[in-house]
Amino acid sequence: MPLNDIQDVERLKKINAALVSRVERSMDQQGNAFSLFQTAISLENRVRMRTEELHSTLRRLEQSNMALSAAKESAEHANLSKTRFLAAASHDVLQPLNAAHLSVSALAEVQTSEEGRKLVRQVERSLQTMEDLLHTLLDISKLDAGVVEPETTDVNLETLFSALRSDFQPIAETKGLSLRFRPVAIAVRSDRTLLRRILQNILSNALRYTRRGGVLVGTRQRGNMIRIDVADTGCGIPEDQREAVFEEFHRGPRMSDAELAGGGLGLGLAIVKRMAGALGHPVTFSSTVGRGTIFHIDVPVSTHPVPEPGTVEAERQPGYGLFGTKVLLVENDADVLAAMTSLLERWQCTVRAATSTDEALDALGDTDWVPDIIIADQHLEGGDLGTMTVSQVRDYLGRAVPALLVTADPSESVMNAARAAGIEFMRKPLKPAQLRALLAHLLA
Repeated sequence: MPLNDIQDVERLKKINAALVSRVERSMDQQGNAFSLFQTAISLENRVRMRTEELHSTLRRLEQSNMALSAAKESAEHANLSKTRFLAAASHDVLQPLNAAHLSVSALAEVQTSEEGRKLVRQVERSLQTMEDLLHTLLDISKLDAGVVEPETTDVNLETLFSALRSDFQPIAETKGLSLRFRPVAIAVRSDRTLLRRILQNILSNALRYTRRGGVLVGTRQRGNMIRIDVADTGCGIPEDQREAVFEEFHRGPRMSDAELAGGGLGLGLAIVKRMAGALGHPVTFSSTVGRGTIFHIDVPVSTHPVPEPGTVEAERQPGYGLFGTKVLLVENDADVLAAMTSLLERWQCTVRAATSTDEALDALGDTDWVPDIIIADQHLEGGDLGTMTVSQVRDYLGRAVPALLVTADPSESVMNAARAAGIEFMRKPLKPAQLRALLAHLLA
């Protein structure tokens, strides 16, 4: 082959190799592009799937939130319904309980044997336990439902301590314990009734679990706060029970069968926790097993001058001068009416009974019989209200006859209506001794 032809062939081979290489590179690039295209499509599909899953999850979450909201609303409604039911049920249950209290009191006065008096005391204790349980359950229900609205005012601690001393001194003396309150000339901002209930429950627990020594109530000021301390020399609270003491139906160790029989319901500190929470008063405690416990309640100090101590109802002298007292008794429950009439007559009172406003006015005749005092239930026959009955009787007689509203209705509106009408107020079930003391006070 001529040299020129050989050179041409070699040159064509090189050109061909270069073209083949370029074609291969081009094909590789196209293959990579196609691979990237496929990858992009795959990623897009995965993103679409994840987006759909996310939307589905969000929809399920939204539905779950709606279900939770509906369940919460239903639970709140059920809680309020429970509170209303307990309030209504307690009113109906307290009516016969009140009649039982009054009947047992009348029965106690005719007992001549020690055995009879012992049985009466046992019945009274059982009735008192039932009453305490009903009131406590109603209180817990109200607090859990958030329907308790504290009425914040200036509370004179010396007056409050005086009332508590009167309540608990007999209990302490019965157990051979000392009960001391350190004097304090200061007022705090709180709800008077709720703060007293908190201290009552703590004191009751302190005396129950103390066998020797006693209980001391004192205060310490810390800036704009007053810390009320209730210290006892009781059995103390073990470390493993400190979280449980504020739970319902928790009871500490008992020392004897007598203490077990006379023990509480295990609801006292549960009430304390809820009431303190409603007031915004922190409650804490420190305790040493075998040496005692100190409960602390932090309450804001009042910026106003200390109110003058008022007359403490519990410290009123009883005064039993009821002989010949004319009582207009307005009560629609037959059992309560009979028991109350029997009790008043044993106190040498003259009683005229009625079940409604019209009957009460009829009982007065042509004002030839003027009652010294009116005792009325709030809810009477025909939908009459005791406060209105008292008002109409007073108008009919033309004089402001002393009156007492006795009711198992626990609502604040009833108490406020009685106060506005100048009517004394007592809740059922009545304690006969307190009733007699209040009647003597009103007639004095």
